[in-house]
Amino acid sequence: MTQAQSRPPGGPGPDGPRMGPTRISTLVVAALAAAAIAWLLVSGFYRDLPDLPWLPVVTLAALAVLEAYFAINTRSRIERKPGREPVNPLVVARFVVLAKASALVGAIFTGFYAGLTSWLFVQTTRAATEDRPAAGAGLLASVALVVAALWLERSCRVPERPEDEREPDDWGDHPPRR
Repeated sequence: MTQAQSRPPGGPGPDGPRMGPTRISTLVVAALAAAAIAWLLVSGFYRDLPDLPWLPVVTLAALAVLEAYFAINTRSRIERKPGREPVNPLVVARFVVLAKASALVGAIFTGFYAGLTSWLFVQTTRAATEDRPAAGAGLLASVALVVAALWLERSCRVPERPEDEREPDDWGDHPPRR
């Protein structure tokens, strides 16, 4: 019985679930859906809404900065640069989960702020003009969060070692043929 046949169905392996890198297409679809929903909601209820708050903008920007810092720090620790202590694999796994979630949330906020900003720029009312700076800043902060989250996710990848540096255990029982 081969190793693939001994695995339970749905378990890890070629036919089972696995986590891969975040797909840009998923983020684009989420952003477009959020933009359409935002446009519809804002066009119907803008008069009932209070002034656009700045707190979400600050929060999104702070998350983007924090994740960018994590990306720089984690990458240097994974590469074992001098003066850096090794990184705990569980911390890296948590960062990957954070990055994947943040990328999706950032894409949704990007779409929302894109729909809101575009709607505000076609309006000529005083209230719409006053909400444009917060909406534009929210759009920039959301995009920054998506970029930082994707950077963090990429920084958590273990670099592949060249074939010459691999140990015999990495090849199974036999070294590769040359």
